[in-house]
Amino acid sequence: MVSEPPLPPSISAQLKYLLVHSPHPFRIEQIWSGCKNSRFSDRFTLLVPFCLDYVKWDIIYNAFYPFSAPDIVFLLDDEEFRPLLPVSDREGGAEIQARLMRSSLWDWNSKDPSRLFKLVHEMRDLYVQYQRRRVGEVNDARLKFEISTILSREGIEVCLISGPDKSEEVKFVVPLLDVNLNKLVHACPWKQEQKIYLQLKDLLSVEDVKLPSWVDGMCMAEYLPSLEDTLIVQVMEAVAFVGARRRFIEALVSKFGRPLEADPIFCRKATILAVTGVFTFLVHFSLSTHFPKQQPTLILQSSQHFNSQGAPIMSPPLNNYPWSPRWDAAEMVERIFDFLVKECTSFKTYCLDAVVQ
Repeated sequence: MVSEPPLPPSISAQLKYLLVHSPHPFRIEQIWSGCKNSRFSDRFTLLVPFCLDYVKWDIIYNAFYPFSAPDIVFLLDDEEFRPLLPVSDREGGAEIQARLMRSSLWDWNSKDPSRLFKLVHEMRDLYVQYQRRRVGEVNDARLKFEISTILSREGIEVCLISGPDKSEEVKFVVPLLDVNLNKLVHACPWKQEQKIYLQLKDLLSVEDVKLPSWVDGMCMAEYLPSLEDTLIVQVMEAVAFVGARRRFIEALVSKFGRPLEADPIFCRKATILAVTGVFTFLVHFSLSTHFPKQQPTLILQSSQHFNSQGAPIMSPPLNNYPWSPRWDAAEMVERIFDFLVKECTSFKTYCLDAVVQ
């Protein structure tokens, strides 16, 4: 497969600025050229985060005129989204002109790397308003009431979902916690501010979140405060579990020496080197978000035995060793060490049998 040519420097700088500085997790699906045998690509599909999903917009530049502003092609499903056209028949020419002059497309400056950033965020804000208008046109009294009670919350996003084979549905997303999760975990690498509606699987699993009961007659404005109180407790508990995992990995040093590899942020994985006689093998530790309630899973990997495909021979996952979440980290590590002293003999035999086969 032939790779596409690179973007021109000025366009590449704008795209990089958008991806690095945006508070939203924009992504690029593909980059391609509008001409055959061109030195440069000049268009790409941008995945725009919205309502816990992504909408696809094609950003179309012209490689022959890279200093010109790009076009944006929206989805066919959003054919009524025309952000720079008249909002209504009553809008006069002066109003349209004033709105265009406020747009990031007006007086485009390709030397400013932030221009695409400003344009895309402007279009996204208009798209949020467009979807709100669509939802506002739905003739459903309960929907109108629910949205009216929470619309004052910052960051509300709503969208109307429809299709040929299903009835219209309204999806609305409410940011819940006014908590900067990035600051709760030491050296956290998240670039964007994380909201609880994202599935932060390194910290906690959304499937395990316990929600308060919904009482008949309740509305969202009444339910959300209770939900936030419940979630903050569970998030802080998940952060505490990170500390417990870190103490466990640090305790490995006393019996196994410093780990060869370890996850320094969320402390979900670690690998140590073990030696018994002339037999050398690795021990991979996998710690779930429920540690220490759930014990680590161990996988042994020989550094001397390989299968017919040249891959190192590894044991099945092991968790049949003594464990109690009430033990301190030092005792947990000592019990695992004692288990491995006995298990390594069985693993060596397992490796020899696998090589013979």
